[in-house]
Amino acid sequence: MHMGTTELFLIAMTAIVGIPYLVWRLGDTDYWAPLVVVQTLTGIILGPGIMGKAFPEYYSFVFTPAVINCLNGLAWWAVMLFVMLAGIELDLKKAWAHRRESTITAGLALGTPLVLGCVAAAGMLAFDGWAGTRAADWQFVAGVGMACAVTALPVLIMLMEKLEILRQPLGQRVLRYASLDDLLIWGVLALILLEWERVGRQVGFIVLFVPVTMLFRRLMVRLGERDRWFVTLIWLCVCSFAADWAGLHFMVGAYLAGAVMDAEWFGEESLDRMRQVLLLTLMPVYFLSTGLRTNWAVGGYSVFVAAGGLLLASTVGKLAGAHAAGKLLGWSRTESSVIGWLLQTKGLVMIIFANILLDKGIISSETFTALLLMAVGSTMLTVPAVYPKLRAAAQLVFKAA
Repeated sequence: MHMGTTELFLIAMTAIVGIPYLVWRLGDTDYWAPLVVVQTLTGIILGPGIMGKAFPEYYSFVFTPAVINCLNGLAWWAVMLFVMLAGIELDLKKAWAHRRESTITAGLALGTPLVLGCVAAAGMLAFDGWAGTRAADWQFVAGVGMACAVTALPVLIMLMEKLEILRQPLGQRVLRYASLDDLLIWGVLALILLEWERVGRQVGFIVLFVPVTMLFRRLMVRLGERDRWFVTLIWLCVCSFAADWAGLHFMVGAYLAGAVMDAEWFGEESLDRMRQVLLLTLMPVYFLSTGLRTNWAVGGYSVFVAAGGLLLASTVGKLAGAHAAGKLLGWSRTESSVIGWLLQTKGLVMIIFANILLDKGIISSETFTALLLMAVGSTMLTVPAVYPKLRAAAQLVFKAA
């Protein structure tokens, strides 16, 4: 039976939106696998590595090149909006107000998993198939190491909402630490992506970005909230195009577009609503698009072994960094542990980070798959690890009172 591209696209969209929702709702997976995780896993399962191999006729019938192109276009727009919102949520004012505590915690929570991740990446270099075709050894090691150090700020916000600590002092502190790490991560990514052939463009982009941003901020202050959203979308497209043209990546431009904006311009409720609508309507397409890029071709269980090693480096590194910060700042062991587990959440930002490394040829599709599995495992561990600790701490406070 012949079907047109529109019909096949709608079949794909039905699977992308429907399957994760049914699994999440009927399986009541919220405690150990939030909807974001279920959507990511669905993308992996529907991709070529699993369903594509098990049912090649289904895969080639639904996911034709034309359908994949349509999905990729939606995925690009979705991730640009999502990364921009992550940039808007960056709050350097609060981090500066508590700079000693924030700098110590963010530095140790980023540096320790970065070192362990670089060690794991150096071990992967000893085997063929992990590094990308255009990667220098230092780029591969730094890229994978930084992937282990990522904290997913938007997913962290959603998880802390679920744990009912987002607006509490602990939640606000964790947001400060994650915001600083987020800024450093994108800065290091820009260094990894530097291309000497395009260094003139990249320097020009950075030089021009500063005065243009100043003009943009003056304009935004004068606009009403409704007009700000329209101008924001134009600004997002311009920044993303300029960054990609300069040889960085359009997602770097999208993050910068959001980072120079103030959350107060839009309001907390509007930003939360925008994020929720985006996660409901467009981000599932990005998860499927990500799943279509997975590859298990290194052989056997090597991808799972690599994912396990990277997950270990990431989790141990974050916990060790948080406990080291806790000793310097006088925290209790429970407090350090909760902060460490929250900061090791990878989720979407790590997936986006890995996609950029794959696009630029710094990692192979096999390494991308291992990083994707690591991100899923990291996010799934957070709520089961944190919830009992918060509950026990609350009971202690109640008894003491």
